Amino acid sequence: MTPVGKPIELELDLMSKQLILNEPQISPLRVYTLERPLITKTMLQWTILIVYIISSMFVTHAYKILVVSPIPGKSHAILGQALVNHLAQAGHEVTYIVSLVPDKAPPGVTIINLSENKKQDETPLNIKSVMDNEFNSNFVSFLPLLMNISQTTVENPKVQKLMSDKNQHFDLVIAEWMFNEVYVGFSAVFNCPLIWLSSVEPHWMVLQLIDEIPNPAYNVDIMSRNAPPLSFAQRVWELCVLILGKLIQVFYTSGFEKEIYENLFVPHIRNRGHNVVPFDVVRNNASLILSNSHISMGIATRLPPNFIPIGGYHIDPVIKTLPENILKIMDNSKYGVIYFSMGTNLKSAHFPNEVKQALLKVFSELKQTVLWKFEENIPNLPRNVHILEWAPQQSILEHKNCILFITHGGLLSTTEAIHFKVPIIGIPVFADQFINIDRAVKKGFAKKVELTYSMADHLNITIQEMLSDQRYADKVRELSGIYHDRTVSPSKELVHWVEHVIKTGGARHLRTPAFLMPWYQKMFLDLVLYLLATIISIKYTFRYICSLVTSKNSISGKKKRN
Repeated sequence: MTPVGKPIELELDLMSKQLILNEPQISPLRVYTLERPLITKTMLQWTILIVYIISSMFVTHAYKILVVSPIPGKSHAILGQALVNHLAQAGHEVTYIVSLVPDKAPPGVTIINLSENKKQDETPLNIKSVMDNEFNSNFVSFLPLLMNISQTTVENPKVQKLMSDKNQHFDLVIAEWMFNEVYVGFSAVFNCPLIWLSSVEPHWMVLQLIDEIPNPAYNVDIMSRNAPPLSFAQRVWELCVLILGKLIQVFYTSGFEKEIYENLFVPHIRNRGHNVVPFDVVRNNASLILSNSHISMGIATRLPPNFIPIGGYHIDPVIKTLPENILKIMDNSKYGVIYFSMGTNLKSAHFPNEVKQALLKVFSELKQTVLWKFEENIPNLPRNVHILEWAPQQSILEHKNCILFITHGGLLSTTEAIHFKVPIIGIPVFADQFINIDRAVKKGFAKKVELTYSMADHLNITIQEMLSDQRYADKVRELSGIYHDRTVSPSKELVHWVEHVIKTGGARHLRTPAFLMPWYQKMFLDLVLYLLATIISIKYTFRYICSLVTSKNSISGKKKRN
């Protein structure tokens, strides 16, 4: 018997010989103790090789991506930063053009700081100016500001230096769309695909970037205050808004975009030896749109294959723990917490003083605790009201005792409300906040309060209605289930489609034939003209033949009489 602990070595040479000679010899066996296993060098080499092959199958190729998100607004910066973080975590190298620079950039991210853009955002937008009708929040009033930001971004010396560096290249450009298409020039300079990032729900201005304009009979403008289904008057209004917006784009915005392209992009395109393609062609080269939207928040819209809803990708997968002082307040709130915030761009401190006092009086009469995001101290606060100069919104909404969210209706806030199952009271102020709240009301998890000097009384009634009616909480839970029921998380969806566009050289297989088809062909007006021309030709041909026959018969009759 073989002594335990002393293995008998396998005669590899002898084995190879007997296999060749086909001689039936029995090789000695190895016997091992459990305490001292023996692995041969060959086994180790094969193990390493197998591990290497398997691991290499899951290694993602690192791409170079340029992200352009220079809007000097906090909500836009949140979306841009989340996008960059997900791409960096996936192993990609990102260059980030931004106005509100993050405190700490992730590894692999190069920041191009355009903090100068913040100076252009000095608009008179505050709550009081809106309440006093001193601020016009329509599309036409915002357009010059947004166009100026785009121009300043492109002509910035840091951005111009980036484009002039012939050693600099990118596999993809991701640019945030904000009412103009100037940034398509980056894809022409670096000769790579382009993805648009949309911060709002799908609407005609966004969809026309990759597909046809949707029917205004059941698709409203992003600045609209109407939510489908639409009445006759609302349908007429939406059609007029679409026509006006399209005329502004054709006769005003388009000229600005072409000028920027020719003056600030074309020299770099030539310097790199690329063919200069006209702007009207370049603008049609977008691969797809990544949209901060989801069906649980919006409406069912006919979307092309290259429109990718990734709403909620900005929400942290692991929510940060609340600061101790806020956590203590929320934990000890026997009747629940009402969280009140007017967002990142609007400040509650801008409420007129009489409105502030009226709101405090309403809150003081509630048995619930109120957390109010407020930018200055308020003396003599009611015991149940707490002021937060900075509010970790996601962490507050996640807390089990948060039962109601009073919000301005920004898309990030409404998304987070559905994500964390908290019903909302909306006080919309400008831009897409009206349509966001109107949709939320029609979906059944929100009520709307108008921004007026008498809003406190209406808010008090609305709070009581929502707290006493379980349907709002039930509905937001239902929508949250729809929101979370996805094949993959929005962050993974984002990364997948970014990589897909690069791998497929622009994902042109996702483009629908409707995109570049002329409108008159879609409406078969060419067929109508053809049939009309045919009918007219037949008519006049028949008349001509009849006139000839008549003339011939007349001549024959005269000859017979003679």
